[in-house]
Amino acid sequence: MVRQRTLKSITRSVGVGVHSGQKVELTMHPAPPDHGIVFRRTDLPVPVDIPVDAFAVSDTRMASTISPGGDPGAPKVQTIEHLMSACAGLGIDNLLIEIGGEEVPILDGSAASFVYLLHSAGIAEQDAPRRFLRVLKAVEVREGEGATLKWARLAPHHGYRLAFEIEFGHPAVDATGRRVTFDFGVGQYRRDIARARTFGFSKDVDMMRARGLGLGGSMDNVIVVDDKRVLNAGGLRYDDEFVKHKILDAIGDLHIAGKPLLAEYTAYKSGHALNNKLLRALLADRSAWEIVTFEDDAQAPRGFAEPVPAW
Repeated sequence: MVRQRTLKSITRSVGVGVHSGQKVELTMHPAPPDHGIVFRRTDLPVPVDIPVDAFAVSDTRMASTISPGGDPGAPKVQTIEHLMSACAGLGIDNLLIEIGGEEVPILDGSAASFVYLLHSAGIAEQDAPRRFLRVLKAVEVREGEGATLKWARLAPHHGYRLAFEIEFGHPAVDATGRRVTFDFGVGQYRRDIARARTFGFSKDVDMMRARGLGLGGSMDNVIVVDDKRVLNAGGLRYDDEFVKHKILDAIGDLHIAGKPLLAEYTAYKSGHALNNKLLRALLADRSAWEIVTFEDDAQAPRGFAEPVPAW
């Protein structure tokens, strides 16, 4: 049986939010089967639980933010996508995440630190079948046209494969790979994707900070690009780090569905908003998906019945 997974022990992290600039502590606890991933705001007079769910997403400006019931006026947790990506990469289904502020710390700007934290806590298989959300027919969302066109699509696939293409029209980005495909059945998430950092353009810094965004960003946690080149002294971690980070984000955004997907995701210039719109469009069409389990490991897609990942 392909089983659900949680942590063996508690793990903690302290860092700053890339947008808020505020220091915050994060504590991740094991959770029982079918609990899902739930954030708990412990800094409030009365703690508030926010279950991760596609319809809990309340803001997608530069990050994925969730609130109870998707209410933008309710307590929130923002920038959850890198942590959610790490959970997807390690196959973690159940987690209670206590957070002492409204933004997940950015750490090094990738998912690698979260992978390390989760793995160091130990990953435990649980006595319950893992429930997958299997896509049965193609669902697509599109915005804009011509030069402003962007789109994202989910289609049936016996496994989980993602393909992403970016188009920034920028010399530093254009000099790198602009399209990448990652297949969970053959790739290694922590090696191939997890280390890709978020990126930003120096010309946008003043505008972002005027909107209260990017207040905690620095070259320690963001790839910074000027008009022509990458400014970080160490350069890029991958030759195609820009597009790999977009895949990392998409993995996190799609894990907000609350269950691992069995699907093929393809996207062109998509982002947090369009990824969530795609999830909502899928879930709104009850004929487009089903929930499945695998009692026989041999029937599961390649990679999904493997033992708990080890370094």
